[in-house]
Order: sequence, then C-alpha cells, then structure tokens
Amino acid sequence: MTTVRITAVRKVCHKDLMDLYENPIEHTCDIQEGQVFYSIDGQRPEDMCESAWNSMEYFVKELANGGGNFYDGWMKNPKSAMISCNDGFRPVSFYIEVVDQ
Repeated sequence: MTTVRITAVRKVCHKDLMDLYENPIEHTCDIQEGQVFYSIDGQRPEDMCESAWNSMEYFVKELANGGGNFYDGWMKNPKSAMISCNDGFRPVSFYIEVVDQ
C-alpha cells in the first residue's frame, strides 16, 4: 500500500480577474492553506475537491505506483510534485509527496 500526502500550500485569489470575468457565485473553494489529504494507492481522497483532483490525478497515481522524477529532475524530491488546481480565479497549489510505500 502506498500513501501519498497532498498538502494545500498556497491559495491565491485573483480579485481583479474575478471582477472582470466571473459571474457572482455563492459557493467557492473550501480548501484552506495547510489542509492535508491522503491518497491510498492512488485513489481520490474522500473530501478532495473533484476539480483539484482532476488536475493532480496523473501525478498522484504515478507516485503511488512507484514513479516520480517528473520532467527529468523538476523537483528536489523526485518522489514529489507541485500541482495547482485549474481554477483560474482562486488557484490552490498542492505539494504531493510519497510518505509510505
């Protein structure tokens, strides 16, 4: 069993872009900086935002299956990745790392 930890390390809000392009919405992203999720064997954590998961699923599954070293040395830790969700107004950056194999 492989465990991959997914940590929300930064959440940005582009208010200027929201004012220009986004329709007002009542509910936005619930993820908070510092929030941690665990993926077991490459599965989506129960409380993980589906949109965020779609952005990182490939990397989590690769790490869970023993892969890594993405883009020939992109990360200092070859068993990790830094991935942002695809929300252009309030993107969240996630640090993804293998913690148990």
